[in-house]
Amino acid sequence: MGRSRARALGRGGPWALGPSPALPPPLPPETGGAAGVAAGVMSQKEPDLELLPPAGSAPRCPEHAQELKWFCSAERRLVCAGCRGPGGRCREHHVRRAEERAEELRNKIVDQCEKLQLQSAGITKYMAEVLPRKNQNTATMASGAREVVIQRLGLVRNVCESEEQRLLEQVHAEEERAHQSILTQRSHWTEALQKLGTIRTKLVDMLTDLDDHSLIQSEREIFERTEEAEGILDPQESEKLNFNQKCVRSPLLTQLWASAVLCCLSGTEDIRVDERTISPFLQLSEDRKTLTFNPKKSKGYADSPERFDHWPNALASTSFQSGLHAWMVHVENSCAYKVGVSSSQLPRKGAGSDTRLGHNAFSWVFSRYDQEFRFLHCGQPQPLALLRCPDRIGVLLDLAAGELLFYEPTSGTLLCSYHTQFEGPIFPVFAVADQNISIVQ
Repeated sequence: MGRSRARALGRGGPWALGPSPALPPPLPPETGGAAGVAAGVMSQKEPDLELLPPAGSAPRCPEHAQELKWFCSAERRLVCAGCRGPGGRCREHHVRRAEERAEELRNKIVDQCEKLQLQSAGITKYMAEVLPRKNQNTATMASGAREVVIQRLGLVRNVCESEEQRLLEQVHAEEERAHQSILTQRSHWTEALQKLGTIRTKLVDMLTDLDDHSLIQSEREIFERTEEAEGILDPQESEKLNFNQKCVRSPLLTQLWASAVLCCLSGTEDIRVDERTISPFLQLSEDRKTLTFNPKKSKGYADSPERFDHWPNALASTSFQSGLHAWMVHVENSCAYKVGVSSSQLPRKGAGSDTRLGHNAFSWVFSRYDQEFRFLHCGQPQPLALLRCPDRIGVLLDLAAGELLFYEPTSGTLLCSYHTQFEGPIFPVFAVADQNISIVQ
């Protein structure tokens, strides 16, 4: 079986690297069967030792002058029948026929060549599919980052032209870095493929050209070649191949942009609360802009799929899927409230944390409880150090850039910001557990 795999490998099987070596002429009829097939594989220049004439050309034991037809596993060398017989140095060692050891080495070479072929295929696929996709994604994301930078700085160009230049240079540098990383990866894996091909070619040559004795004597070289191939690792995912969007984040840019947007909007969205969603612990004013907390659960609200039935939450009737939006909430009267946004997937029923604002993956809120201010999302609080309690909270939502900002309109102070790709529709969301809060237009 091993010689058959070896012949398939050497003659043009799926792992062959080049033309098959010329085969020897067919043997006479008396050498047919398995012995004939095995003898036919060997080259004419180096026939099998069993077929050699007794002219002393075959390797012989220097101690017993007999042919080396056996392999001692303990001493890792070829020995003769005298060595393994009574009184021989290998009489108590594990000794087997040299042909068996050569067959074992052939099978190891075949298995290693198969592994090298699979590894080469994986690297080829990585270079053909992953790296081009990374390259395209980097170009796309870099283009989007440029649009964000140019759009925002266009609003405050007279104040921050130098900031625009600096950020664009960072985007360019990040794009160049990502492209260079991809080129480096391509070069590295091209070299790895060449090295694997060279190793495999050498192993195939050894497999097809060496006789049993030469093959056994080349075992160390086989091991070194195999170890060298195993040192070439498979490609791994790396953030170095991706464009880093953080390069366009600038506190100065964010602050100036938010201030400019608020000035340009000359007002805020006309946001009103959807009365179908308000909790029975809340009361809604006639203009649907003020929410008041009631510690006693009201029985006057009909249950509906839209209504929060436990936590004092409420959604706005307006939702957004794109664009830039801003609104303000008067919070001076309350010491326990939440203001922010949520998706339509926000659960409404039950007292579990999955229905609490900021404790799930569907809501992003600025929260106050007594003197603690936090940003909440997925139940992970981000403490905020505020010098004073704001009387108003402004919310700025940029769906195109994937950015949510909370600010204090009076001073223009940025309280916190969050970057993510919001999947619409996105609703303004509110919660109050002390006094009242009101939407300000």
